[in-house]
Amino acid sequence: MSEVTNVTAGKAKVGGAVSRAPLGTALPTTAAAALNEAFKNLGYISDAGMVNSGAITNTGIKAWGGDTVLNIQTDKADNFTFTLIEALNVDVLKAIFGVDNVTGTLATGITVNVNSDEQEDAEWVVDMVMRGGAVKRVVIPVGKITAIGDVTYSDSAAVGYQVTIAAQPDNTGNTHYEYILKA
Repeated sequence: MSEVTNVTAGKAKVGGAVSRAPLGTALPTTAAAALNEAFKNLGYISDAGMVNSGAITNTGIKAWGGDTVLNIQTDKADNFTFTLIEALNVDVLKAIFGVDNVTGTLATGITVNVNSDEQEDAEWVVDMVMRGGAVKRVVIPVGKITAIGDVTYSDSAAVGYQVTIAAQPDNTGNTHYEYILKA
């Protein structure tokens, strides 16, 4: 039977929805568990929210005569896209440019070295609040920023870093976990 109360939207957790930690940090295994202190909160993301795309690629095998008789899965991507809009947050800058490429604080002065260093794999957690106070947590045990969108500096929009994170399989073959709990 259809249940209207099962229809929901995802709102960012108050205080920031996206957190990032180095690989090897203890991961949460529930929607409500406290995050390990190694997770750094990356603050606000834009009101576009987060998009999870799970594109599946298949190769069709054709029989003589042109009929497709078999589809073989050749890829299953698991990507997350969102825009970090706390452009003055040192932890955001470290996520975008690399931990070793950002030094200082806003009070003492931040230096960002922009170079071609490879993006680091990291652990990512996204917390949100659903209908009726339910909480949802997306845990990406191995994620790498694979795309950074254009950064626009204008007087009519927040400076933001649109990122795409490729979720890669962990040691059990899972690219991400979703935990949901009625609060």
